[in-house]
Amino acid sequence: MSTDFRLPDLGEGLTEAEIVQWLVAPGETVALNQTLAEVETAKAIVELPSPYEGVVAALHAGAGDTVAVGAPLIAFDLEGEETPETPSDEGTAAAPAAAEPATQANLVGYGAAPTSGSRPARRARRSGGTETPSVDTAVLEAAPHDVLPTGPVETVQGERPRSTPPVRAHAKRLGVDLVLVAAEVGDRPITRADVDAYAERVSPAVAHPEKAAAPAAVDGERETRIPIRGVRKHTAEAMVASAFTAPHVTCFHTVDVTETMELIASLREDRALSGHRIGPLVVIAKAVCLALGRTPGLNARWDAEAGEIVQHHYVDLGIAAATERGLIVPNIRDADRMSLIGLADALTALTETARSGRTSPSDLAGGTFSITNIGVFGIDAGTPILPPGQSGILAVGAVRPQPWVHRGELAVRQVMTLSLSFDHRVVDGAEGARFLKDVADILQQPGRAILMA
Repeated sequence: MSTDFRLPDLGEGLTEAEIVQWLVAPGETVALNQTLAEVETAKAIVELPSPYEGVVAALHAGAGDTVAVGAPLIAFDLEGEETPETPSDEGTAAAPAAAEPATQANLVGYGAAPTSGSRPARRARRSGGTETPSVDTAVLEAAPHDVLPTGPVETVQGERPRSTPPVRAHAKRLGVDLVLVAAEVGDRPITRADVDAYAERVSPAVAHPEKAAAPAAVDGERETRIPIRGVRKHTAEAMVASAFTAPHVTCFHTVDVTETMELIASLREDRALSGHRIGPLVVIAKAVCLALGRTPGLNARWDAEAGEIVQHHYVDLGIAAATERGLIVPNIRDADRMSLIGLADALTALTETARSGRTSPSDLAGGTFSITNIGVFGIDAGTPILPPGQSGILAVGAVRPQPWVHRGELAVRQVMTLSLSFDHRVVDGAEGARFLKDVADILQQPGRAILMA
């Protein structure tokens, strides 16, 4: 008898998830809490641990399929579910023995059950002795393998090769099986370069698609159709809802940030701070937190159902991050309570987590105000769209040397443009202007932060 494991609620109101890749296959014995698959929600890539110990009976969906929360995901044959009748000493059939309940793990938000055994090692282990090397077919069938090995590969056991989500996504795009790459690189984590090297050796056309022949025209047209799913789908829906719900107003202010840049340079030269990455965005984040304390309307949301404006007495600061999966806005919780160094460390951790694809859905929800750094792309100004549920977002432009009137004389100064979009239902023009000026004043003269602290 098989038991279905249904896609659990992954939190934050998410209703579906796309299967990125299966890490198990039918017929494979699975341990409690062993990772079954990687699924991509509208906000993050999530690993699903097994809630059972048993044998995989069937996979109800394939890689690339979208599964609704509550829909069957995988079927298990569980040990101890049924016990055959045993003849008694008198030759009569005895009552079936009580089946031991299958060990089941916690589901969301997961975590090993107290009685769970040790999780299989993530590290790939090579077979020893003089046996002929072979590939574990169960693992191979559970992952994309459009590119096949050209020579013998050692048996790989264990949960799955060690790599980051972006590397796994890159391998999937090239059709490279990470199990085969792991057999070559050993126990260390697989990098993007390892994947590229494998693809280059096995199939140069796959490794360099830009050098391949151009696709043949179909009915005189050349086009590529990209499914709208995951983060891009969620972002599109959120932006449309925000743009056509909140009346956006954007105002701009260009400011001399020379003193801020000099402060950052001096902090970077301080050996005591060498372990912290302090850049312009960190100082801007601190300035925003201070300015929000003086203009609370920007740190609020419009609650249409309750007919109320909800002002937050804390700042969960969203930082827009461009990743391989699309634009995400993870939050720094209670950013207003952090020092400049604390913000620097939090921003570093947030960025590294986002780039690796490990940002959790909970870290992408509940922000109260956001910053988007368009300056890293060489852009000076823009009209950012509000994240749903927020009343303000600040776009930070590039820092450029420009002629500027400084103390009555023309000089070359470091200049930046700030673009503030706000919800005009919550914030009027005067309050938005005051907030923008407060941020600009701190960036122009960082010492003014003392007056606002």
